[in-house]
Amino acid sequence: MKHNSSIQSGRTIAERREKLETASERAETHKKNRTKQILRVTFTVVGFVAAALGLVRLAILFFTPDGANPEPDTITVVPQPTIEVVDEATGNSSGLTSRMKEYIGQAEIDFRDLSYNPSKAVIPQGSVREVDFYLEGYKGYIKMTIDRGTAVSVEDADRMLHYLKTIGQIENYTYIDVRIEGKAYWK
Repeated sequence: MKHNSSIQSGRTIAERREKLETASERAETHKKNRTKQILRVTFTVVGFVAAALGLVRLAILFFTPDGANPEPDTITVVPQPTIEVVDEATGNSSGLTSRMKEYIGQAEIDFRDLSYNPSKAVIPQGSVREVDFYLEGYKGYIKMTIDRGTAVSVEDADRMLHYLKTIGQIENYTYIDVRIEGKAYWK
């Protein structure tokens, strides 16, 4: 009795013929595998570095007393008025709050940035938020409030002064009121 083998010569168990690889195919496969290996190592290193930096940042936040700001303190310069400031209720400027002084100082800077020279700031009697600014070369004054930003109020005043020049009323106004956002009045 003859025994027939199921394995034939030149075939694998799955009965497919193995393909012989050429040297160039082997070199290209090796090159692809090497590129994949380099990318894997690069991404792994980058991942570890990012994780380490995150841990260092967390340690800084956790162990520094102020937490979020490990940098040295910065010096903030609070603008102070250099012009004459008169509080009509008291007759001087000794009772002004720091907020009022800062507002007047910043408005003075903003006026100077637009080429105006403020000469005096007056806090009207009975008012705690209004400041009237007098500019050199202009007869009237400008009513402003500390509830609005100085930059927008000064820009509104500048627009009104230009408008009054164009209509020929720059010499005749008593005051410009820029206390209300989006509106300006003159008398």
